[in-house]
Amino acid sequence: MLLHELLERSAQTGPERVALIDAERGVQITYRALNALSSNIRGALTDVGVCRGDRVGLYGPKSIATVAALFGTLKAGGAYVPVDADAPPARNAFIFSDCAVRVIIVEKSRLDAFIGEGEDHGLQLDVAGPLEGLEPVGIELMLIKNAGSQQAVTPVVDRLAYILYTSGSTGTPKGVVHTHDSALSFVDWCSETFDPVDDDCFSSHAPFHFDLSILDLYVSLKHRASLVLIGESLGKQPKMLAAAIAEHEITMWYSTPSILRLLVEYGEMEQNDYSALRIVNFAGEVFPVKHLQALKKLWPHPRYFNLYGPTETNVCTFYQVPEMIPPERVEQLPIGRVCSNDRAKIVDAHEQIVDAGEEGELYVAGGSVMSGYWNMPDRTASVFVLDGDGVPWYRTGDVVQEDGEGNYQFLGRRDRMVKRRGYRVELGEIEAALYRHPEVREAAVVAVPDEESGVLITAYLCWAGDGRPSTIKMKQFSAGNLPLYMIPDRFTFMPHLPKTSTDKIDYQRLMKVE
Repeated sequence: MLLHELLERSAQTGPERVALIDAERGVQITYRALNALSSNIRGALTDVGVCRGDRVGLYGPKSIATVAALFGTLKAGGAYVPVDADAPPARNAFIFSDCAVRVIIVEKSRLDAFIGEGEDHGLQLDVAGPLEGLEPVGIELMLIKNAGSQQAVTPVVDRLAYILYTSGSTGTPKGVVHTHDSALSFVDWCSETFDPVDDDCFSSHAPFHFDLSILDLYVSLKHRASLVLIGESLGKQPKMLAAAIAEHEITMWYSTPSILRLLVEYGEMEQNDYSALRIVNFAGEVFPVKHLQALKKLWPHPRYFNLYGPTETNVCTFYQVPEMIPPERVEQLPIGRVCSNDRAKIVDAHEQIVDAGEEGELYVAGGSVMSGYWNMPDRTASVFVLDGDGVPWYRTGDVVQEDGEGNYQFLGRRDRMVKRRGYRVELGEIEAALYRHPEVREAAVVAVPDEESGVLITAYLCWAGDGRPSTIKMKQFSAGNLPLYMIPDRFTFMPHLPKTSTDKIDYQRLMKVE
């Protein structure tokens, strides 16, 4: 089985069912038409030389046309490389150059700005012309050949499907390589866990360069369900988004907690009917319990799932949220148990498995795990550990412990742990403590080296109250929730915390705030 065969099979068994709904442009397409359109794009790609294993860049807004281009790429035997359409053209040019794309499919309005940057990054670009047949879906996509890809020496990955670029710790994006097999392993687990049916209506809130999109795209199309495409503009306007969820009678929602929090605070959701909603999935960051409790009051009927997994593993653990969360609870929810298609273990610094209740790093192996990082063999080798049977285990870098009920509890990132006054400090624990303040809407904590104290901790807060408290007041509150060595040195208030294109807090930008 290959990913595009999910679409082809649904087009055969439910040709007139609605496959995609573009919520912003007010257009939709059936399975028959989507399959035909993607086959037309496959023909255009093969005509310009796309072969098995070639990379095809996708550079455009979320739309029916972009989904058709994605499936056309897979049908041609290629692998799609989606980028953030609103990111600087220079970053996207670097990504396409790094993975030596054979062609780039770019939305027409972005073409001129990209051409110059692409050539500056060594891309040899030749505009082949527009893709045909996209007029009914309202987006014009241009095809650009990259002549330089033929001379590039690139890794060979069997059954390569897509490469998702994530921010690297060095500031250089790194490409996470997934195959048809790793994606389908995850899709099959979703089918097993969420019981999708053809009457379901899925949300597509995550951009295609974000790993949350894999569930949205392939699980919905596998089951002949409808998928509502929510673009950047609609996705960030909570009142309009809340109305769209009700209007389209979405049954399966999936997003980061940040978006759900915005819906609670600004969506005026009490004005809409959400009786169709049956599953709410969230992932990508910690969901502060007080915000989840507020959401469950507005949406009391769905089942809620906390899905965990870095881009490198798809989702590898999950936790079904209980119907009732004690009102006094402040501790974050577990990330749950390992998915049935994967295995997990917690190990210490010597790679020995720890006992239940002890903390250690989470290792994951199994069907949903990536092949590696594109063209980065040393980096790939550093994140995989082979066991005695030759099984590669991915080192997540996340510190967890197993509770008494068999669930994993996320404790923090190894790269967000610092030493202060001889103590180990997890910055995420400070954030969790700050969220206990009723007026803290968002919290983010960063640490930078300091000559005098060794490390300086700054808390950035989005404040919901009328007046901002003094530093003394915030330190007094922190002292009631944290040991003295974990109290932040500084508190900075911001109207909104900066976010990445995938709706996570942008810690790199916070590190640059004066």
